[in-house]
Amino acid sequence: WAFLELGTSGGYNDSLQAYAAGVVEAAVSEELIYMHWMNTVVNYCGPFEYEVGYCERLKSFLEANLEWMQEEMESNPDSAYWHQVRLTLLQLKGLEDSYEGRVSFPAGKFTIKPLGFLLLQLSGDLEDLELALNKTKIKPSLGSGSCSALIKLLPGQSDLLVAHNTWNNYQHMLRVIKKYWLQFREGPQGYSPLVPGNKLVFSSYPGTIFSCDDFYILGSGLVTLETTIGNKNPTLWKYVRPRGCVLEWVRNIVANRLASDGATWADIFKRFNSGTYNNQWMIVDYKAFIPGGPSPGSRVLTILEQIPGMVVVADKTSELYQKTYWASYNIPSFETVFNASGLQALVAQYGDWFSYDGSPRAQIFRRNQSLVQDLDSMVRLMRYNDFLHDPLSLCKACDPQPNGENAISARSDLNPANGSYPFQALRQRSHGGIDVKVTSMSLARILGLLAASGPTWDQVPPFQWSTSPFSGLLHMGQPDLWKFAPVKVSWD
Repeated sequence: WAFLELGTSGGYNDSLQAYAAGVVEAAVSEELIYMHWMNTVVNYCGPFEYEVGYCERLKSFLEANLEWMQEEMESNPDSAYWHQVRLTLLQLKGLEDSYEGRVSFPAGKFTIKPLGFLLLQLSGDLEDLELALNKTKIKPSLGSGSCSALIKLLPGQSDLLVAHNTWNNYQHMLRVIKKYWLQFREGPQGYSPLVPGNKLVFSSYPGTIFSCDDFYILGSGLVTLETTIGNKNPTLWKYVRPRGCVLEWVRNIVANRLASDGATWADIFKRFNSGTYNNQWMIVDYKAFIPGGPSPGSRVLTILEQIPGMVVVADKTSELYQKTYWASYNIPSFETVFNASGLQALVAQYGDWFSYDGSPRAQIFRRNQSLVQDLDSMVRLMRYNDFLHDPLSLCKACDPQPNGENAISARSDLNPANGSYPFQALRQRSHGGIDVKVTSMSLARILGLLAASGPTWDQVPPFQWSTSPFSGLLHMGQPDLWKFAPVKVSWD
């Protein structure tokens, strides 16, 4: 991990703080940004892109969307929501201007390049934009998971642990844990109070001004995290439109800033649903949790699921206390969302692998969650991958049957290249769980966490670029051998 601690002074107006935050971040992490860009998005819709039609459609979509947001900001000058959207875009503008060596604070209207550093913020939204805008050579593999999460009540309700591991392509392993302390006001008025979420810690990437994993510990007492559920129903892409929607990465930042409880977070986030980066969000409110006490009945856990044209929200506190855990593994929990997103057809075709209760991770979490007694055992469960010996990791239709994807922290690189697999996610890929982050009631209070970077090596050999089948992929700035223990992250 690299670490970035960034604070702004409340003596300046919000717009200047936001732009300056971007400027400074680019200045101190310029080398990392360059390497991460080269490793991940360098040729995306670049001069050598043969998908010219899709790239034109994407560029038009992003330009129209940025223009619509500018119109909304101008016609709602007193709105707290649009004030926060503007600050988010200003921070991105500062980041890009600074990196390009032309810092100049924009007084009025300003533009963002559609295919510049916006691309580093869009990695999640693009998964869906590629499908909605008919990219012919699609990157996302059918069934490809992205993230596991577990919220666990310890015995006697002594503590509530929140954990997340990101699943991503291994080229994305240049990582930064960031702490932002931005003295933003809720609205554009000078007398407006400071935003509840002005202090936050999150796992992130160079040049990325939100988490993208996503995992946040907020000064408001909330911990917010998600796993991606996607959308497998092509008839819903008609809801993905450039006007009337705010892309997910922006809604996520705005909700984290303005909300101080789960219900408000959900209300803010679901406005202007873009139908892109479709996730199951978990909002944990430590302010409502009583250590050692009974269930408060509500407010501790709010679940939100988004697909194009639909957002469903429910308070799941009672279920958390009844089952003692909430697990998340890329499959929607609400039946309405599950059915609308087209998953029934995949269950019919491929079986339980795509079902909410029967998928490998659903079963492993159910069997192993009771082993979590403290932070260390939570890290162990979140790094768990014993695919060669665990019957729940078997893929009956595969040859060979043990599969590195079917675990809490995937290692798809360990699947043999010459095997036979029913769908892409089960093949050999440079993809898997690339980290773990865990926090507790007392750690969250000081914005602390335990974090390990890189693919799991608990029950399997550590990942090494030079000896892997993927040594030819660009991985500038990364260590060759990924064998790192968790670190305890605390701030002075």
